[in-house]
Amino acid sequence: MNINKVVIYTDGAARGNPGPAAIGVVIKDESGATIATISLRLGVTTNNQAEYYAIIAGLEKAVSMGVKNVSVKSDSELVVEQLNGRYKVKNAALRPLYLKVVELTGALDSFAISYIPRAQNAAADALANKALDNG
Repeated sequence: MNINKVVIYTDGAARGNPGPAAIGVVIKDESGATIATISLRLGVTTNNQAEYYAIIAGLEKAVSMGVKNVSVKSDSELVVEQLNGRYKVKNAALRPLYLKVVELTGALDSFAISYIPRAQNAAADALANKALDNG
């Protein structure tokens, strides 16, 4: 599979904060076709940590597929703004996750992340909730 560019939709969910958490990831190719999904229970963590874990999982999958250009769509304003350098990473538990994302994006030719409303992130949200419900 030779895919140059993907869009990764990510969602991290926690029931309670912290509480049981899970991630949902949908990876689409340039034509909009879904080429991979991830639905994974994390254990107990916060919603913001779960959001980072979702992005990390999506990036790791894309890199393993040889993708070099990635656009991430997330409904977490905090995480998007931190990764775009507009918000500082003040929470000590988020710093190593932030640094892992930076490390993964270093292997890419291009990386962008943008905020989308939750309504536009239904597929990733459904995968996160599926993992929580089945855990």
